[in-house]
Amino acid sequence: MKIFLGPAGIPITAKGNSSIDGIKAVSEIRLNAMEIEFVRGVHMSSQLAKECGEAMKEFNVKLSVHAPYFINLLSEKKEIVEASKKRILDSVERGSLMSANIVAVHAGYYGKLGKEEGIERMAEQANDLTDKIKSNGWKTFVGFETSGKVKSFGTIEEIVEICERVKGCGIVLDAAHIFALQAGRIDYSEMFDRIKPLKLEHLNMHFSNIKWRPVKATGAGNEWYHMEIKNNQPPFESLAKEILKRKIDVTIISESPVLEQDSLVMKKVFEKLGYKFNF
Repeated sequence: MKIFLGPAGIPITAKGNSSIDGIKAVSEIRLNAMEIEFVRGVHMSSQLAKECGEAMKEFNVKLSVHAPYFINLLSEKKEIVEASKKRILDSVERGSLMSANIVAVHAGYYGKLGKEEGIERMAEQANDLTDKIKSNGWKTFVGFETSGKVKSFGTIEEIVEICERVKGCGIVLDAAHIFALQAGRIDYSEMFDRIKPLKLEHLNMHFSNIKWRPVKATGAGNEWYHMEIKNNQPPFESLAKEILKRKIDVTIISESPVLEQDSLVMKKVFEKLGYKFNF
């Protein structure tokens, strides 16, 4: 098993503000992963994406990508859906150029759609995306991220169903989102059991602590804002124990406000539990 840890974006301690500066900084502080953030839009050139791929190999840092937030594949408006797909495909193209393994995507909101109709529409859009990705020969794939809001697409079961129906799709488990959606509850063993149908060789995750607010008359919660993992909501050590127990190959990206600082905290937890990082 291999464990990859790193921040969502350029480390706070990086000496410059480019993605390449970030990759170098991740390596210097003895981490081995970084998520390239396109959350405000895909503004990276193809050339820079290639240079990020070269830096990834030079500094031995595993890369992933986060697509823009402005995505809703379930919108009633065709122009919003098409613009959403373009943002995803632009992210995948850059990801492929830098040899990133996955693009994390917040897929959209149900709106007036019922769950069944929403799943059908999402499967249609996912099929269209994967067809375009295959036709372009891109190796990076789309990973639907678990949602932290009641009205969003993205429970584990919903994403697993899409992945089973559409080859070439993946899942990004966000433990904080799951914790928030379940109103401050999480069972890591159950969480991993729920993704068993996907038979993943490598799992991509996000982790931070989170503040959430209850949703009236539902027993569920909505995410509010991310916090440092010292708040223990959700706890990290029990997640680390479950990963080691199951020998899961995993990348865990820190979405904490202190980014790489909490990645280093995670690293210390794994080392305390007996895992040895080979770098």
